[in-house]
Amino acid sequence: MIKKLALGLVALLLLTVLVLGINTARKGSRQLDVPAIPVLAVDEAGVAGKLAEAVRLRTISSRDDATLNADQFTQLHVLLQNRFPKAHAVLKREVVGDLSLLYTWAGSKADAKPILLMAHQDIVPVAPGTEKDWTEEPFKGTVKDGFVWGRGAWDDKGNLIAQMEAIEMLVASGYQPERTVYLAFGADEEVGGRRGAAKIAALLKDRKVQLDFVIDEGLLITEGVMPGLTKPAAIIGVAEKGYLSVVLKMAATPGHSSMPPPKGSSAIALMSAALKRIDDDQLPGGIRGVAGELFDTIAPEMSGFSRVALSNLWLFGPIVQKQLEVGASTNAMMRTTTALTIVNAGNKENVLPDRAEATVNFRLLPGDTKEQIVERMKSQVSQAVGSDKFELFALPGAVDASKVAPTNSPQYALINRTVREVFPGTLVAPGLMIGGTDSIHFGDISDHIFKFSPMRAKPEDLPRFHGNNERISTSNLAELIRFYHQLLTTGAKAS
Repeated sequence: MIKKLALGLVALLLLTVLVLGINTARKGSRQLDVPAIPVLAVDEAGVAGKLAEAVRLRTISSRDDATLNADQFTQLHVLLQNRFPKAHAVLKREVVGDLSLLYTWAGSKADAKPILLMAHQDIVPVAPGTEKDWTEEPFKGTVKDGFVWGRGAWDDKGNLIAQMEAIEMLVASGYQPERTVYLAFGADEEVGGRRGAAKIAALLKDRKVQLDFVIDEGLLITEGVMPGLTKPAAIIGVAEKGYLSVVLKMAATPGHSSMPPPKGSSAIALMSAALKRIDDDQLPGGIRGVAGELFDTIAPEMSGFSRVALSNLWLFGPIVQKQLEVGASTNAMMRTTTALTIVNAGNKENVLPDRAEATVNFRLLPGDTKEQIVERMKSQVSQAVGSDKFELFALPGAVDASKVAPTNSPQYALINRTVREVFPGTLVAPGLMIGGTDSIHFGDISDHIFKFSPMRAKPEDLPRFHGNNERISTSNLAELIRFYHQLLTTGAKAS
């Protein structure tokens, strides 16, 4: 009996190994076989100088003050007109919402669906007191050691200048697009885009425009970021998470700290219990949807156990998911995230406050809705405090996740092919944009919205995003121009 059991276990083990090997071998590469195109000659030093000029302008946006730094935005508009005269001689230019820009390059075939390229003019501020931590001054626009340094060089003036430079070169060559090409440069992306991108989208919708595809800032070309992956990987954002902030207010009887109420009944205790429940009971995650497609695409390109595990999630799924949950960015790809961001209560050490207030921020996966999250939070708080005597409401500006752009479409194939042409040897896979972009406002006028910046990023570069020492290499800036030049050359042709 024992011998038969042992033989059975051995057979089961061999069968499992065989299945793992077959599944791993069957998952062949999904990368397009595309030859590299000749490297387009670009005036690298000249365009670096243009970006440096743009970086010197402090186009910091404000959620509450629409006129903040208006003079800096106006100077940027003048700079674009002066540095890209050929483009401005051909493109129609409109100012929308006072500071945002919409350009129209009329196509030769009026019945062909137009395309839209996006970038934003505004930047986030430099945290006071951190200026000394920058290698180069954040608003000096220094070009040094092969980089353009400064706030906005990466997010997102690099894309903006590269798009304009690509069009300047195309106009100079006599190129005429068949599809109409739009450029949308919002002035308030960093604070939600409601004065800029949202109004541009509404304007195009009023004009009955339906876009073939949209490309905006987003995910990057990562190098050395994914364990087990040796080649650079361009992750094309095919969807964007939603955004929801919920305020919770808890009331209790005020009093003197020398005579506290029964255990757990003060405003702070009630709020603490509620927040602990919310934080402990987060929404479930999983390797599915866009995250599932991402790992399914890169699995064949992995080496060692990473390839075996990702090719056999039926067995290793729980292990892989647990590893992914350790990293903040990979965890965010798999679930609607919950973040406790603001708590206020009390103003004196010997006084029991009569109220406590907290804000919880959620980033929603496609498929989860604002209404579902609010109802779930109400249930959690009620169970935690044993009462319905609390106030809970969503802050303005909440949005559901975007639609998911299909990856089996000609539009996705165009982005995929362009990356492979301009960045030879780079892997391409779909991904989920966990932050917010202006392109989320265009869901009504396009089913094919991609969030991708052809910027190279290594692990040490990621903290520069909204952090210190923001920069872009001049060689990568030239690659951005080549990418947009090729994308327009092929993508603006009517099929």
